[in-house]
Amino acid sequence: MIQTTVTPFKRKLNSTLTKKEINVLQINLGKRCNLACSHCHVDAGPKRTEELSAEVCEQLIEVIERFPEVKIVDLTGGAPEMNYGFKPIVEAARKNNKQVIVRSNLTIYFQDGFGDIPEYFVKHKVRVVASLPCYLADNVDKMRGDGVFDASVKALQWLNKLGYAKKSDLILDLVYNPQLPTNENFNLTPNQVKLEQDYKKFLQDNFGIVFNNLFAITNLPVGRTKFHLERTKLYKPYLHFLESNFNPVTVENLMCRDELSIDYLGNVYDCDFNQMMNIPAKTRDGEDITVAKLLEVGDLNLINEVQTASYCYGCTAGSGSSCGGALL
Repeated sequence: MIQTTVTPFKRKLNSTLTKKEINVLQINLGKRCNLACSHCHVDAGPKRTEELSAEVCEQLIEVIERFPEVKIVDLTGGAPEMNYGFKPIVEAARKNNKQVIVRSNLTIYFQDGFGDIPEYFVKHKVRVVASLPCYLADNVDKMRGDGVFDASVKALQWLNKLGYAKKSDLILDLVYNPQLPTNENFNLTPNQVKLEQDYKKFLQDNFGIVFNNLFAITNLPVGRTKFHLERTKLYKPYLHFLESNFNPVTVENLMCRDELSIDYLGNVYDCDFNQMMNIPAKTRDGEDITVAKLLEVGDLNLINEVQTASYCYGCTAGSGSSCGGALL
């Protein structure tokens, strides 16, 4: 019998997906970006102007200062470096001994006004998680724009020259995203360990580039990926494929369980994907949560149940997927 509907994720679990103690803040600083990548689930780009306000920036800094249980501040966008509040939040987090992750597209360093960013990263011991969806130039440029691969290579060589991936306190990770599917011959993300070995050998042999870790991330049907799948009539087949590869062992390590995802307006979500689909996190009483609410109550752990949707199968298929790569 052919399955025609996707099983609600909550029913697949046979239980609610509960939150753990919060120790990660992932902050989307805005949609401003110098690139418009075909797989971008945020739908960011050069024509977008939405970004953090001064008021929300101050609230976020107060959260960072008040809650010692937050160990990681993870900055994303758009290109986070382009959006308001980037440096003040980095500096507040480092002053309070938090690890700072910046999800960088690498090419921003060559835009006017951003040439200081690599040295700034070194000064503040920022962990750089850089998008390089393939180690082959044609595939990268197809997904991200002409010339992006060459610029990314130069940026990685620049970071290496400054000590990234060579000094223990300067961590440089890369992110792999698969090509968007063009037919129903779907594949799971390749084995992360093997793919990392391939990346390291190719980049070292051809460009002298070294890095720490590779994160292999599944394309979730959100944002531009969703638009592509709907346009090619692959949206429902892709969801069925992800559901058919559901792996319950991944659930324990889902990133949504110990993080808060915060948008540039100060709204709180369980994860970045729920943020993009406007599914807000809820208190135990069903109330939407904002950064202002967290400060008012004085508690980050207001959420009992994680809000789920059909695209959650993307994080739980095969070896699982998260902002830190495979879950298993």
